[in-house]
Amino acid sequence: METYIVRVNGEEFEVEIEKTGESAAPAAAAKAAPAPKKAAAKSGGGKGKGEPVVCGTAGKVFKIVANEGQQVKSGDTIIVLEAMKMEIPVVAPKDGTVSKIVVSEGEATTSGQTVAYVE
Repeated sequence: METYIVRVNGEEFEVEIEKTGESAAPAAAAKAAPAPKKAAAKSGGGKGKGEPVVCGTAGKVFKIVANEGQQVKSGDTIIVLEAMKMEIPVVAPKDGTVSKIVVSEGEATTSGQTVAYVE
């Protein structure tokens, strides 16, 4: 039995894979349990007010779409990351105002890093 952590829509699940027989393909265990919670999100270049906007993956800040003080709706793109030649949007977690952007274009980010705040 092997254990893996799988991330689906930002939520992590611990999954056990069991190999049956010598040449059989792995089969997912019937039950996926939530993975243990990580420590608080890694901080970016400063602290802001409101709810943190967090990267789902490591990458490089390709473009900052929103400005501080701009009104956004849940799901609006705030920052676009570039990772493995793909553009990945980092979106607002809720309706509100972008209170602070704590990264700059070209800056490397890590998974779980706070890149902005929405209040």
